[in-house]
Amino acid sequence: MITLNELRKFQNLKREHRKYTNIDPLPRGGIIYPNARKALQEWGDGYSVCDFCTGRLDLIKNPPIFDFIHEILPKFLDVDVICITHGAREGIFAVMHSVCKSGDTIVIDSNAHYTTYVAAERTRSKIKEVPNSGYPEFKIKEEDYTKVIEEVKKETGKLPTLVLLTYPDGNYGNLSDAKKVAEISHEYNIPFLLNGAYAMGRMPISAKEIDCDFIIGSGHKSMASSGPIGILGMKKKCENVILEKSKYFKIKEIELLGCTSRGAGIITMMASFPHVVERIEHWKEEVKKARLFSGQLEKIGIKQLGEKPHNHDLMFFESQKLYDISKRHKQRGYFLYHELKKKGIVGIKPGLTKNFKLSTYLLTEKELKTVIDAFKDIIAKF
Repeated sequence: MITLNELRKFQNLKREHRKYTNIDPLPRGGIIYPNARKALQEWGDGYSVCDFCTGRLDLIKNPPIFDFIHEILPKFLDVDVICITHGAREGIFAVMHSVCKSGDTIVIDSNAHYTTYVAAERTRSKIKEVPNSGYPEFKIKEEDYTKVIEEVKKETGKLPTLVLLTYPDGNYGNLSDAKKVAEISHEYNIPFLLNGAYAMGRMPISAKEIDCDFIIGSGHKSMASSGPIGILGMKKKCENVILEKSKYFKIKEIELLGCTSRGAGIITMMASFPHVVERIEHWKEEVKKARLFSGQLEKIGIKQLGEKPHNHDLMFFESQKLYDISKRHKQRGYFLYHELKKKGIVGIKPGLTKNFKLSTYLLTEKELKTVIDAFKDIIAKF
C-alpha cells in the first residue's frame, strides 16, 4: 500500500535551477521560448496531437505538423527528406540499422558521443575510430578518414559500410571540415552520416552544401524544444532504405516504429522555430562571445582545450588551480559547484574542478560578465 507521505514528494515538483544562469552545454540551445511554454501547457497531455492523426504523425495537417516536417524543415536544413525521431541517438541508430548488417564496419571520429558507439553495438557492427590529435586540441584530421578506410579494407577485405563525423563533437566543441570528410567518404562510395546534435538549430548548416547522405539533429539540445525529440534528414535516394514501410501496416515506417514524438516535443519545436531561425543569423556573434569568454578565463589560468581560435559555443577547460584548491577544500571537488551556485550559476557538474565543459550560447553580456567574474572571484578567494 502506498502511503500519503510517499506520494508528497511528487506533488510539488519545483525546478530550482530555473532561477540560475545555466552554462551546461546540454540545455543552452534547448531552452524554450515563452510562446513555446504556452503551447506546452496546451499540448502537454500525453499523445496530445494524436487527436488529429489519420495514421501517421507527419501527415497531421492541424496542428501544421505536415507542413513543418515536409516543407519548412527541409528548406531550413537544405535537405531532401526529413523525419522526426525521439532524439539524435534514435536517428543515428535508424541509419545504422538500415544501412549496416551484423559484422559490418562503421568508421567514426574518436570524439564521437557514446550513443554512436552504443548504436553501432546494437546493430552488431564493428567500429573503427579516426584518432584525434591528442592534447591539447584533440582535433580530427579529415585526411585521416582515408587512412582508416584503407585500414578497414586491408583488415576485412571490404570497405566500411558507413562513415560518421560528429559536428561539433560534444566534448571539445571542435568543428572539423564536414564537406571534406563527405568527399572522402563518397570517393569510396560510402554513405556519410553527420551528427549535428550541437549544430542544427544553433548555427547555419546546409546538408546539400556539405553533401551528407544523412544528417542528425537534437531538438532538446539545440532547437529550443522540450523533447526528447530529434531530426533525421536524408537524401531522396536514401528515403526508401530508411523509411521502408511495414508490410502489415502499409502507412507505418518500420525504423520509426510507426510514430515518434507525439506531443510536447514536436509542438514546442514548432512554436520555438521562428526564434531558432532568427537566432542562427547571429551565430558569428555567438562564436565571438565564446572566444572572448575563453580568453578571459585563460588570463586567470583556466586553459581552454580543443581547437583555437574556437568556432563553437561548447568549450572544454582545464584548471590546475581549481583542482589544487579542491585538494585542500573541505568540500573537495564539490566546492566549485557550490561556489558557483552561490553566485547564481549552475551547469558545471558537481565534483568537477580540473576538467569541465560549458557553453556561452545565448548568454547576455551581463550574464557573460557574471560568469567570468565568478571564476575570477573564486580563484582570488582561495
